[in-house]
Amino acid sequence: MPLDPHVSRFLDMMALGSSDGITLDARREGMRGLARLAGLTAEGVATRDLVLPGPAGPISARLYAPEGSASGPGLVYLHGGGLVTGGLDTHDGLCRVLAEAGALRIVSVDYRLAPEHPFPAALDDALAAMDGVAAQADTLGIDPARLGIGGDSAGAGLAARVCQERRGGPIRAQLLICPVLDVHGSYPSRRDFAQGYFLDEATIRRDLAACGPEAAGPSPRLSPLREADLTGLPPARIHTAEYDPVRDEGAAYAARLERAGVETAHTVHAGMIHFFYGLGRLVPRGRPILSEIARDFGACLRGAS
Repeated sequence: MPLDPHVSRFLDMMALGSSDGITLDARREGMRGLARLAGLTAEGVATRDLVLPGPAGPISARLYAPEGSASGPGLVYLHGGGLVTGGLDTHDGLCRVLAEAGALRIVSVDYRLAPEHPFPAALDDALAAMDGVAAQADTLGIDPARLGIGGDSAGAGLAARVCQERRGGPIRAQLLICPVLDVHGSYPSRRDFAQGYFLDEATIRRDLAACGPEAAGPSPRLSPLREADLTGLPPARIHTAEYDPVRDEGAAYAARLERAGVETAHTVHAGMIHFFYGLGRLVPRGRPILSEIARDFGACLRGAS
């Protein structure tokens, strides 16, 4: 279908500025500013800042819980941002919506970013955070039998890899929203939407270079789609956007998971772009879609055995 009209207006607004030569600090501030402009939030959600043990020191995290709930299913959430931007505050509203709509207890993880901390620092923190939440699930009010992991964009790629490296462990389901799963890959969507659709090919390449030497090769640690064995992974809920350069790698991963016998549901959101789910009032259709994503994943976790 055609681009959603609000998406078109958002892209026109973004086109008024140029990202050529923009510094990483400016990009990070721009992402925080976009979160403020989007105004995404939800009522009835209590928050508490946490510290989880990490491989290079404490990892900051934030717990989101529906008010009035003593316990329930949990989701360890890894934010997007190309492994170089993003944090607890840029995805605060998004996590509030996930918690409220899905009746989920969310633990958002402030993993280390490149280039200050080259890859695999982000993955190491994601693995440690998953282990830490699983170890203290009861004290966090999370049902350990209904604990999932997820994320968006690059964070979804981290979540997919954590599932692969913790195969057979405590993870009951995975939620991958507009996932980046094969950074070195070549797909029609990477060509068709290489420029002008919010996330562009130049940004993907720039972020990859910032991740350091261990990101130079096609390792499954950074590109989970390259993992040879996908058997035994937890059920997956994968969401892609029609006008997103990383759409096809999400679809390819869903197809491979299904062939490996993993229970998988893949939804393509028509007329949408990368990060549509976080654009709040700028793209009004995004909020109800995000709420439905949360409800579906909550139901998936509640059905976990």
